[in-house]
Amino acid sequence: MSVSQDTRATGAQKIGSFIASYSVVITFLAICLFFAMASPTFLTGANLYNVLVNNVVMLAIVALGLTIVISSGGIDLSVGVSVDMASMVFVMLLAAGYGGVFGVTVGLLAAVAVGVLNAILITRLKISPFLATLGVLFIGQSTQQLATSGGQPIYLITGYAGAQFNAIARTSLLGVPMPVLVLVACIVVVYLLLHRSVFGRGVQAMGAQPGVAWYSGLRVPRQLSLVYIGCALLCGITGILLSATVKSYVPLSGNAFLLDAIGATFIGTTLSAERRPTVIGTLLGVLLLAVVKNGLLLIGWNFYWQQVGIGVLVFLVLAVSFGLRRARQ
Repeated sequence: MSVSQDTRATGAQKIGSFIASYSVVITFLAICLFFAMASPTFLTGANLYNVLVNNVVMLAIVALGLTIVISSGGIDLSVGVSVDMASMVFVMLLAAGYGGVFGVTVGLLAAVAVGVLNAILITRLKISPFLATLGVLFIGQSTQQLATSGGQPIYLITGYAGAQFNAIARTSLLGVPMPVLVLVACIVVVYLLLHRSVFGRGVQAMGAQPGVAWYSGLRVPRQLSLVYIGCALLCGITGILLSATVKSYVPLSGNAFLLDAIGATFIGTTLSAERRPTVIGTLLGVLLLAVVKNGLLLIGWNFYWQQVGIGVLVFLVLAVSFGLRRARQ
């Protein structure tokens, strides 16, 4: 092979490596450019604010929880239950006249209880994470139906409860909405825990080589328990924000986050050479899904075609990234 052919081959490999590593970023920028040309309202401040506050914040917090779980080699199908339990308890306590701080605290504890149940089933009873969290999903859905007389929503729009909701969802600090500040705090905490701490190294070890992690002296049951409890707590925060935003509790509404959060987390793995979830990758995955949903809505696609478009997009991003990496091996 000549020098020029070697140079071309090396250049092609570098291009392929770049595309494989940054397929999410490239796709995100291309989609933003397309929707900016297709819809004059896409880049307006009001629309971008709507995407960030209403589409990104809550999904991102749930996806951060799943990032921790998937990094440990597990899965949590009950994230929607954690969201709903926090939302239900919070709204019910406000309806009963309790204070906002008390309602938030007990609501988060209700979500944590879901994580504790998952941890017991997985670490004590040795049930696989998929089956354990699937069972908790069914139990949680039935519990909500029983507690709300067959799934009746609870609306608290005005009065004391409405003021409490506004204090959480409508206030801002230095012009930054409170939900965004909550998301930033969650990002910082999860990033430090997962990528800059002994706990995070243990989680990564369990996900990469669970057998080695066990025999190396890592307290695997304790680590796994913290993983699922932490995920449930993050989902509980989303449940509080969801109730405060819509000023109500709607049974089973948390299930809408499950598939999008899983999709965002796995899209984010394309940024990692080891194909592991990362905080930055997950956030890019969330942004990608949120922008696609918003853009398709602006250009007039109905809900069902939006789901088709998102499914095709997820498939293409993962196929291109993993396909190019496999071709280089």
